[in-house]
Amino acid sequence: MFALEWSTSSRLKHVMHQFQKHLDNLQGFWSVLDDIDKSLCVVDAKQPSRASSVRRIHAGNDCILIVHINFNDPKSLPECRFIGHMNNLHMIWRRNSKKWSMEKSFPENLEYVLGTELPRPQGLYDENDHHQVDCGICYSQFLPTDEELGARSGTRTDYTCENMSCNKSFHSLCLTDWLRSITTTRQSFDVLFGNCPYCSDPVAVKINSVNRVN
Repeated sequence: MFALEWSTSSRLKHVMHQFQKHLDNLQGFWSVLDDIDKSLCVVDAKQPSRASSVRRIHAGNDCILIVHINFNDPKSLPECRFIGHMNNLHMIWRRNSKKWSMEKSFPENLEYVLGTELPRPQGLYDENDHHQVDCGICYSQFLPTDEELGARSGTRTDYTCENMSCNKSFHSLCLTDWLRSITTTRQSFDVLFGNCPYCSDPVAVKINSVNRVN
């Protein structure tokens, strides 16, 4: 944080000098944020903020990585939390965190410590209508061709967040699995109520419309 030093003999040029020094000190921090935003699949990547030291990163398999970057030492090991289907990533993180290297870039370190390649940003918007067709959870336009999915097998995204500034598309099946993994999700009859994994606005999915074939 910027802490202004002021005395009775201070002048505006002294304030400007302090502020410029503060901005210089933040260059490394901003560089790390920019590297994350351009190299990894970041939640809310359309409007990344340099004022925030937090990034929510898709780790695949319905898991999101929440990292807190230290603005005083941005290349150091970050505080990290996991939400969703973790697939032992939290355990791997704790076991391998000592492998974090100041010589590697932030994205490289994350992948090295977690032992997996993280999803990359994708061209999710059509140039003509800016409508995302890839699922915001599985990152594919179509579900796999699988008998277990029944009539849903091979279908395209069929649910879109109603928040116009978000407008993310999902497979109802993927969104249902996501909502079921979140403890704050509510169920009323055959409808799941929760929040969009991107903008946190309310979403609702009918369960019986996405049932798999047993």
